[in-house]
Amino acid sequence: MAAKRILTGITTTGTPHLGNYVGAIRPAIEASRDADSESFYFLADLHALIKCQQPELIHQSTKEIAATWMALGLDTDKAVFYRQSDVPEITELCWVLSCMAAKGLMNRAHAYKASVDQNRENNEDPDFGVTMGLFGYPVLMAADILMFNASHVPVGKDQIQHLEMARDVAGRFNHHFGETFVLPEAVVDNNVAVLQGLDGRKMSKSYGNTIPLFLPEKQLKKHINKIKTNLLEPGEPKDPDTSTVFQIWQAFASDEQTQWMRKQFEEGIAWGEAKKQLFELINAEVGPARERYNELLENPSEIETVLIAGAEKARAYSRPLLAQVRKSIGIAPLQ
Repeated sequence: MAAKRILTGITTTGTPHLGNYVGAIRPAIEASRDADSESFYFLADLHALIKCQQPELIHQSTKEIAATWMALGLDTDKAVFYRQSDVPEITELCWVLSCMAAKGLMNRAHAYKASVDQNRENNEDPDFGVTMGLFGYPVLMAADILMFNASHVPVGKDQIQHLEMARDVAGRFNHHFGETFVLPEAVVDNNVAVLQGLDGRKMSKSYGNTIPLFLPEKQLKKHINKIKTNLLEPGEPKDPDTSTVFQIWQAFASDEQTQWMRKQFEEGIAWGEAKKQLFELINAEVGPARERYNELLENPSEIETVLIAGAEKARAYSRPLLAQVRKSIGIAPLQ
């Protein structure tokens, strides 16, 4: 096993946007080039079922997200790149871990607590609309991680709790049945930007304020022009630290370009000019991959071939580990 085993998943519930690219995909592809680590990247289509009951949307999103990783240069020969649902050992491990996970621990999960709090505010039954998928989400996430004994899991701050739950469940299993699982570490990179969306809130599919990653040039320009700004006129100094335009610029720019744009803000750059410069910067970075992305969408069988090969690579790890788990818990052939 390499010194580090890194695992990242993206839920298949929408079109990849600039926030996904900057926050997860770009750093993951860079990390996959590290000779001292093994990388596992997956399409979390089973997780998608928690929030989305539109089969055509999940299917399309799976295609778009896979095409995005491939177009941006993920080396699928080196990394293990797979669809979660193609590795049945994950769902079996999820059940085994459910039998180790304390309900009290699950009661404290952020997503579940937020649903309960909202129901109480609306004078509903606390568990109104809560499925077992939502409630057990941290256990499936634990199975994703522990199935491959990932040592390092890049996450946003909102996901740290789930990593701690995975460690708790793994520790309990190891205590009962012997050392089986590596206790994973959350990797929170404070240098990775959490992008603001068109309305100034966090860029998120749930807010509908995203800028899709591979929009055609005209559409990309149009979306960037929709970014909310204040009413300061050209020539009036502007505060870069409260500006969505500057914040997105910073995520794509070099240090020199960032300092240059900061100076432009101080000198009162017009919002239209700042957005034009931002469009050109983003387009220069994502433009070369756009053509490849569109080619892949036109040829989904090419994506499918890569995912099937990835599933076989993943199962070369998951089958023996699950066999070990089964033997440990007493589910084994009778001799």
